[in-house]
Amino acid sequence: MADYERVLLVKNEVFVYRIPPRQSNRGYRAADWSLQNPDWTGRMRVTTKADDNNCYIKLEDKAGELFAQCPVESYPGVAVEPVTDSSRYFVVRIQDGSGRNAFIGIGFADRSDSFDLNVTIQDHFKGLQSLTELEKDMKNQPALDLAFKEGQTISINIGNKTKTPRPKPGGGSIGILPPPPGSKIPTLAPPPSSGNPIRGRNSPSSSPAHVASANVPAQPASNANSLLDLGFGGELM
Repeated sequence: MADYERVLLVKNEVFVYRIPPRQSNRGYRAADWSLQNPDWTGRMRVTTKADDNNCYIKLEDKAGELFAQCPVESYPGVAVEPVTDSSRYFVVRIQDGSGRNAFIGIGFADRSDSFDLNVTIQDHFKGLQSLTELEKDMKNQPALDLAFKEGQTISINIGNKTKTPRPKPGGGSIGILPPPPGSKIPTLAPPPSSGNPIRGRNSPSSSPAHVASANVPAQPASNANSLLDLGFGGELM
């Protein structure tokens, strides 16, 4: 995470100028530079790191190689200073890896580019200030005690929901009505060919068919049955 870099602003064209020493405390003037003949032209990126509160103005060539870098610790400050006679030019303090410093002038062809640089650096440090104040307020707040006090209990009701009975489909059930009082259920007589006739309450004890069958004399056994009973073999024809 130490090498993580966040890009805040990119401008594809920036002009770099060698500037004369400051003549007085009244500030730098862009009119003292050779504005028509910049000493170097490239692109500018404003970045910040995850573990660093500073932001960095990086001047790079078209291939992305670093030309110069300006660490900005605060704004307004010594690292970035607007000129007194124009809103499109600034004086920045660049540093090399060994810690040596130098002051150069930078400028933009479009006034909106210089406005974006100014606002980007201001917003970065305003955000850091708001974050610092928020952390300070959180430290001053008392810690929230969520522990149970002595003798304090809680009760939880689980599964006490009342169940609503579901209605049966098709409306309600239809019950079987009882027969009216004094009514009799009729009994059907069995068919004549039934072997076990069911006698009703008013049926006679013997039917005419029974009387006729009782008076018929028994038929004598056939001669073939008599021969078989006497033990004669052979096949009957």
